[in-house]
Amino acid sequence: MNDVVGELERYGAGGGVDAGVDPGLEAEFAQFREYLAGGPRLPLSEPVMDEAGVRAAAAKAVAELIDDRMIDAMLAQARGGELRLTGPGGFLSEMVKAVLERGLQAELSEHLGYGKHDTAGRGSGNSRNGLTAKTVQTEVGPVEVKVPRDRVGTFTPMLVPKNARRLGGLSDVIISLYAGGMTVRDISHHLQRVYGTEVSPDTISTITDEVLEEVKIWQTRPLEEVYPIVYIDALMVKIRDGSTVRNKACHLAIGVDCAGIKHVLGIWVQPSEGAKFWMQVCTELRNRGVRDVLIACCDGLTGLPEAIETVWPHTTVQTCTVHLIRQAMKFVSYKDRRAMAAALKDIYTAATAEAAETALLVFADSELGRRYPGAVGVFERAWDRFIPFFAFPPAVRKIIYTTNAIESFNFQIRKIIKNRGHFPTDDAAIKLIWLAIADIEDKRAHQRAAEAGKAKNQRVAPGRLVEGAAVNGWKQALNSLDLFFPGRIPIDAS
Repeated sequence: MNDVVGELERYGAGGGVDAGVDPGLEAEFAQFREYLAGGPRLPLSEPVMDEAGVRAAAAKAVAELIDDRMIDAMLAQARGGELRLTGPGGFLSEMVKAVLERGLQAELSEHLGYGKHDTAGRGSGNSRNGLTAKTVQTEVGPVEVKVPRDRVGTFTPMLVPKNARRLGGLSDVIISLYAGGMTVRDISHHLQRVYGTEVSPDTISTITDEVLEEVKIWQTRPLEEVYPIVYIDALMVKIRDGSTVRNKACHLAIGVDCAGIKHVLGIWVQPSEGAKFWMQVCTELRNRGVRDVLIACCDGLTGLPEAIETVWPHTTVQTCTVHLIRQAMKFVSYKDRRAMAAALKDIYTAATAEAAETALLVFADSELGRRYPGAVGVFERAWDRFIPFFAFPPAVRKIIYTTNAIESFNFQIRKIIKNRGHFPTDDAAIKLIWLAIADIEDKRAHQRAAEAGKAKNQRVAPGRLVEGAAVNGWKQALNSLDLFFPGRIPIDAS
C-alpha cells in the first residue's frame, strides 16, 4: 500500500501529469506521505525483512499493473473532485477491496481444489456457496469485503480471518497513538476524523490490552548475572482502587551491565513503600538471574536498603546526592538558595568521608546552617547511606552520585501520562509506561536513521534515552570497580 501511494505521488508530482498539481490533492498526498514516513510498528520489534527491498518489489509490481495513462486519468478525476484517494469510498479503499476479494477467491479455489466454473468440481462433494459481506477497518478507512463460502463450511480464510474486524497495521496505529499519550477516546475521534474509521473506545482498550502478554514476558525475562550499578527511582501515578483514586508509586529499576549498557529491569506499582514490597522486588530480580549487584543507587526509599542487603549482602547502597540537595533546599528561602548550594558543595565534593564530615560540622555551625537546621538534618539522617561513594575515585563518583539517568527518563514518561486523570488498574499504568519506553526509543532510532551518513557535527538526533544507552567513561569506572570489588566482575566482561 505504501508503494502504491509512492507511485501515485511520483507520477503526480514528477511530470506524469500536466504541469501543476491541485493544491488540495498535493496536501492530501503530503498528509498521507507523512503518515507513512513514520509508520508505526510493533513496540520493541525489529523489521522482519529488508524494507527497501520490499518497497522496490512493490513499486515494480505497481508499475507492471498500472501504466502512466491510467494514473494520469485517475489523477485528472481526483483534481476534478470525481475521485478521492483515501477515506471511505476512496481509490485506495476500493483497491484494497479488490485485492482482498481476489485473494479470498484464490484461497477458496485452493481449498476446494478447482477454480470457479471449473467442471472438475462436479461431484466433488463441496462447492462455492455464495458470499458474506463484512466491513473491516484498515489504515485507509473501512472496507466492505465479500468473503466467499463453501457449502460444507470447512473454508477458513487466512487473508481476512473469521471474526476479524481490523486488517493491516490499524492495530499498530492505535498502539502507537496510545503510546504517544493519547487517551482511548482521543484515538477514537482521531481515527474517525482522519481515516473515517469508527473504532469504539472499548475496542481500542481491548487492542492495547493485547500487548499485556508481551509486557509480562518482558517483565519476567532473564537478566544478566551481575549488574555493577542499579538505579532505582519512582514516579507517582493516580490509579483507581475500588471506588477511590489513589496515588501510587510506580518504581523503575535501571541496571548498568558489565559492558556499561543501561537496561530497564522492570516496572512495579505499589501504593506505599516498605520493606516487604522491596523484598519481593529484590527477590524477583534474584530469581530472574541477578546474582550480584555492586552498587545500588537510590533516593532513600523506605525499606529498600534493608531488602537489598538481605538479598545481596555485599552490595553497597548509595543515597542519591542530588536528592539530598533537593530535600535540603526545601527548607531554604529563595534568596538564600545560591549560598546554600555553595555551602553544600563543600560537603559532597570533599576528598574523603572525614573531610565531608568536617565540612558538614562547619556548615552546621555557620550562620546559614543555624538559620536552616532542617537542611542540616537531611544530611545527618542520611549520612551512613551518603558517605560510601567517598571511597571511590572520581570516575565512579560521577556515575553513582545521582539517579539522574532514571530521572530524565521519568521526565519523559510524565509528559505522556499527564494527559490521563487516572488509570483504571495497575496493569494499565504498567502497560502505558512500557509502551512509552518502546515509543521513545523507537522515535529516537527513527531520527538517528534519517541522519545516517551525515557528518557528526551535522547530526542533531538524540541518542538513546535509557534502554541500550552507554555510560560515559565506563571503561575507567569499570577498572576502578574491579579494584574495589575484586573477583565480583566476570572476567569476560572486564
